[in-house]
Amino acid sequence: MSLTDWIVLGTTLLAIVIYGVWKSGTSKNIDQYHGNRSLPWYHVGLSVMATQASAITFLSAPGQAYSDGMRFVQFYFGLPLAMIVLCITFVPIFHKLKVYTAYEFLEQRFDLKTRALTSILFLIQRGLSTAITIYAPAIILSGILHINTTYTTLFIGGLVLFYTVYGGAKAVSYTQLLQMSIIFTGMFLAGVFVVMLLPHNVGFGKAIKLAGNMGRMNVIDWKFDANNRYNIWSGIIGGFFLQLSYFGTDQSQVGRYLTGSSIGQSRLGLIMNGLIKIPMQFCILLIGVLVFSFYQFNRPPVFFNNYEVEQVKKSRYAPQFNALEKQYEGAFANKKEKTEALVKAFDSQDESQIANAKIDLKTAEKRTDTLRKSAIDIIKKNSGNNAVNDTNYVFLTFVTQYLPKGLIGLLIAIIFLASMGSTASGLNALACTSVVDIYKRILKPDGSEQSYVTASRLATVFWGLVCIGMALYASKIGNLLEAVNELGSYIYGTILGVFIVAFYLKKIKGTPVFIAAVITEALICVMGYYNTVAYLWLNAIGCIGVIIIAYILNTLIPAKPADAQ
Repeated sequence: MSLTDWIVLGTTLLAIVIYGVWKSGTSKNIDQYHGNRSLPWYHVGLSVMATQASAITFLSAPGQAYSDGMRFVQFYFGLPLAMIVLCITFVPIFHKLKVYTAYEFLEQRFDLKTRALTSILFLIQRGLSTAITIYAPAIILSGILHINTTYTTLFIGGLVLFYTVYGGAKAVSYTQLLQMSIIFTGMFLAGVFVVMLLPHNVGFGKAIKLAGNMGRMNVIDWKFDANNRYNIWSGIIGGFFLQLSYFGTDQSQVGRYLTGSSIGQSRLGLIMNGLIKIPMQFCILLIGVLVFSFYQFNRPPVFFNNYEVEQVKKSRYAPQFNALEKQYEGAFANKKEKTEALVKAFDSQDESQIANAKIDLKTAEKRTDTLRKSAIDIIKKNSGNNAVNDTNYVFLTFVTQYLPKGLIGLLIAIIFLASMGSTASGLNALACTSVVDIYKRILKPDGSEQSYVTASRLATVFWGLVCIGMALYASKIGNLLEAVNELGSYIYGTILGVFIVAFYLKKIKGTPVFIAAVITEALICVMGYYNTVAYLWLNAIGCIGVIIIAYILNTLIPAKPADAQ
């Protein structure tokens, strides 16, 4: 990056940290540190979006579209339905009870052990997910500075930990408002520049048409297949259960919309998220598709992760890898000719000419894909990591190599900001759940307000260090966007099932739902381990499993006096 880019990047990050510390003030009690119920609906909506739209969204989503097309957008089709259910059921109950965490309600409805179980499940899931959100921007610094991600992970984790420890929920909310404003502006500019960098005879329309002919505009898949990760059925059904559980039971999100000044403001914020999220994700994926079209005319690297390429070129595999790179360069030149022929065929509007050009391009593409696969195999041998891939580096490579000075720094800053917003929400939620549901409720119920604020800050530090530690191993999990959603699917369905029982099945008591949650979670882990179905379906299976097993057990287990009460 140029000096201008470094100045833009450093100024943006420093401004966010200073702004968050300034707006947060001093928290004198736990309500100020974790509560802050004073924000308008648009602030709530942007905070909710910022928590979900981490650096993974802006780093991995374009790479996902580059390699797999637009079909990932179906993942969000269940979101609007989930927002409606949340606004009707979850929001008024949480506001009425004035809870800090979603799990406080479960003790009032069931018992302490059920509250503790769901809290622990959340801590496991959110701890791992937050580690991934820390690792995502560490990839960027690693690629730019050409150093190991260990050092960049430590830097990113420490930066976001600082203002989260100091300001709590208030710092998180205010920084997210500014972050999302910058993010929307930067991603719009990125999309404009991708189109501007295409050849003069290839505009937006032809770029999309080219991508469609190469299988990247696969927005909707109507075919039902339980093993297909992304189709309209898994998106609407499995996605609905995942989004309902994420926004309704994950403290990182519950804590965001509980900052609304009223039930109405929280509801409007969630509706805003439901209406904007799908178009936003569609546009981000579309940028990835446009980058794919751009790389049909401009040779992409054989592997987008520069660090891994540099390592293999220093190894005993260097001669073999260099030979493959030369073959890849020649194969791409041939592929580019076929691409240009297909674009000319579009102008002729001759269907037979288009079909023949498409077949020729597919043949040329197979050759480049084969060489790329061979190069990746060498990289895997050298690194010893069979899960190595470069989808997380596609957009980063394009940004750093082709965008103008200043904009590169801004877009890198955007990915950092997204990570900081999501990571800060995760750490704040982890600390809040640890203190409110474990420390304050079980370990020290008679402590002072100041002691709970101190405990919250210490818990934030603890979870920050834990997540940074786990982030150091995140390089082994492949595409970050899929990994974080797959991880959530192992736990969210079970937690959602417990809440559904709590809200709607009033006759079911604490012990049956506790046992049902343990049994269901074990079943989900087994199904996930053996890849029985696509991961989105685990959310629906987990939720329904808890409901059915709890209902059966409730008829078999006699109610205890505490349960009856």
